[in-house]
Amino acid sequence: MTATAHSSTASTTAPSTEHPLSMLSAAEIAATKAIVEAAGLLGEQVRFGYIGLEEAPKAEVLAWQPGQPFARRATAVLVDRATGGVTTATVDVTAGVVVSTRVVDTAAEGHGPILDEEFEDIEAILLTSDAWLAALGKRGIDPMMVRAVPLSPGNFGYEDEVGRRMCRVLAFLQLDDADLPWGHPIDGVCAYVDLTAGEVFHVDDNKVMDVPMERAQWDAEPHASPTRTDLKPIEITQPEGPSFTVTDNLVEWANWQFRFTFDAREGLVLHQIGWKDASAPGGVRPIINRASIPEMVVPYGDPQPSRYWINYFDQGEYVFGRYTNALELGCDCLGDITYVDAEISDEQGNPRTMRNAICMHEEDYGVLWKHTDLFNGMAETRRNRRMVISFFVTIGNYDYGFYWYLYLDGTIELEAKATGIVFTSAFTGPDGFATEMAPGLGAPFHQHLFSARLDMAVDGHVNAVDEVDAVRVPVGPENPHGNAFRQQHTRLRTEQDAIRDADNLKSRTWLITNPEKNNRLGQPVGYALHPEGQPALLADPSSVIAQRGAFATHHLWVSAHEDGQRWPAGEMVNQSTGKDGLDSFVAGDRDVDGADLVVWHTFGLTHFPRPEDWPVMPVDMTGFKLKPVGFFDRNPALDVPSGTTPHCQGRG
Repeated sequence: MTATAHSSTASTTAPSTEHPLSMLSAAEIAATKAIVEAAGLLGEQVRFGYIGLEEAPKAEVLAWQPGQPFARRATAVLVDRATGGVTTATVDVTAGVVVSTRVVDTAAEGHGPILDEEFEDIEAILLTSDAWLAALGKRGIDPMMVRAVPLSPGNFGYEDEVGRRMCRVLAFLQLDDADLPWGHPIDGVCAYVDLTAGEVFHVDDNKVMDVPMERAQWDAEPHASPTRTDLKPIEITQPEGPSFTVTDNLVEWANWQFRFTFDAREGLVLHQIGWKDASAPGGVRPIINRASIPEMVVPYGDPQPSRYWINYFDQGEYVFGRYTNALELGCDCLGDITYVDAEISDEQGNPRTMRNAICMHEEDYGVLWKHTDLFNGMAETRRNRRMVISFFVTIGNYDYGFYWYLYLDGTIELEAKATGIVFTSAFTGPDGFATEMAPGLGAPFHQHLFSARLDMAVDGHVNAVDEVDAVRVPVGPENPHGNAFRQQHTRLRTEQDAIRDADNLKSRTWLITNPEKNNRLGQPVGYALHPEGQPALLADPSSVIAQRGAFATHHLWVSAHEDGQRWPAGEMVNQSTGKDGLDSFVAGDRDVDGADLVVWHTFGLTHFPRPEDWPVMPVDMTGFKLKPVGFFDRNPALDVPSGTTPHCQGRG
C-alpha cells in the first residue's frame, strides 16, 4: 500500500500489478506458498528463508509494451529445519505451477539464510550445554542474565563443521530489563551450535576477561544529560504538494523517470532510471536499467580466538530487508512525504506487510548554479533540490539507511548511513585491535563494505568503460614551463582488465559511455562513476573472508550482462565456500568494450571506533556519485526557475 503524508495526515491507496516490474504483492506471496505446498515441497519443519520476485529476463522487460500479457514469477528458498537441507523453487505465479526446483549442495555451496526461528531457540539450547554453563560458572555469571547473540559462522573448512548448519554464539550480560547488554560483553568464550540438532557441539573457552559493568543506555546515569531546549522548530512545507507523481511504482519528478521495487534480501531497487527528452525514443533517455545494493559485508579485524571469524554478510546471510523499519514523519523523514508499504514473506510463507518501508520526498539542496558578472551585470542564482527515495533497516546492533538521490543537474547519488550501537568486546589494551569506549569496554576495528550493482544503459545498452586519471605532463617541448596536466583515458576492454581500484591521488573516475551515441560536439555520451576511494577489504588476500567476499577486494568490476548474475557473494552466502560470487562471474574474461554491461562498485567505511561513537553512534556516511559527462549538450539545469522573492530575480 502507498501512504502519502502531508504534514501529519495520510491517505492510502492499493497498488496493482500493472507492469512486469511492479512490486511483489501480498496476493502473489500467498499464491507462491500455495503453489509450493501443492507441489509437495513443504513439510512440518520446512520454512521459507526468502520469497522474492524473479524478474523476467532483461530482454523481455525491455520489449514489453503496455497492454501485453506478462508472467510473474517468484523465487522461494526453503529451509528444512529437520535436516538442514535447502531447496530453491521457481514459481510461475501467473500459471500456478512450480517451474523448477534445485536441491542445494550445502557442503559445497553454502546454506540457506539463518532463520529468526533458529535465533529464538539459541538461549534455550545453550542452557542444555554443561560446557557452556561451566564457562559461565567460572566467570560467576548467572546464565539467566545472559543474552545470547548467534552469528553467522563463516566457513573455515573445519572437519567437524563441513555440511553442518550452525552458528557461533557470543554472550552479553543484561543487568535488568532496561539495560542494554551491548555494554557488558562476556569475552573469551564462544559457543558453536548445531542448528539442526539443536545442541552445542563445542565451546571455545580461551580466556577469562572482566565484564565491563558501566550501563550503556544513551540516557543512563551518571552520564545522562538533560534534553536541550535551545533548538527552535524547523518546519518544511510544500503548500501545493510534492513535485513528483507515483503511479503504481513509476515515479516521475522534474526530468527524471524510474520505477522502484523492494526485495527482502536486496532491499530497495531502482529500475529504468532515465531522463525525459521528447526527441528520444519513448520520450526518455535511459541511464541505468537497474540499480541496487545487493550485498554488504562487515569484516572484523580482531584476531582473538573467540572473534577472528566475525564477518557478517547482512543481505545474503540474514536477508536484512525483513528488518526494515516503519518510517515515521518528523522522525525519519521530514517534510511532505510519500510512504510506500512493502510486502515480504514470513518464515511460514505468509505475506507480511512492512508499513512505511520506503520514504520518498524532495528536499532543498542549496545553490544549484550562480553567477554575478562584472561586465553585463548578470546576478543569477538557482537553488538545487533532489528527489530522495530511501529505507532504513536494523540488523542486530547496527542500523543502516540507504538513500538514492536524483538531482536537477542529472547527478545520481547513493548514500549509505550507518548508525546504531557498535559491536563490543572486552578492551585488551592499546596494542590490541579495538578502541576503548568506556572503562574496560572495547569496540573492535571493522569495515562496512557495500557492493553496488549498476546495470548500465547510458543512452542504450551498448556501453564501454574508461578509467580516467589526472596525470602530469612531463616538462618538454609540449610543456616547457611544467604547468600542464591532462586526463588519461584507458579503455577497460575485458572483464579481467576491469578489475580496478580507486586512486584519489589521480582523481580517478570510471567513465561509462555509449560508443554509438555522440553529443553535438561529437563526443560519446557518458556518465562518470565517482568513487569515494576509501579502503577496500583490508584482510589478507589469503584469508577466508577475502575468498568468500571477493567482491570487496576491489573497487570496480565490470561484467557482461547475464540474467541471473545478481548476487556478488553468491546465491547461498551463509557458510558459503566463496566459489560462485562476483569473481566467478568475470572468470571468463568476456569482452565488455561496447557491450551490454554491469558495473559493480565496492564502497564503504573503515571504522576505527571513537569514544564519541558510544553509547549510540552518530550517523557515518559513505556512497558514490554518477555524474553526466557529455550526456547533455550543456548544463541541463538552465530551465530551473529562480526563487519567488524579487531579490532572487534578474540583473543586479
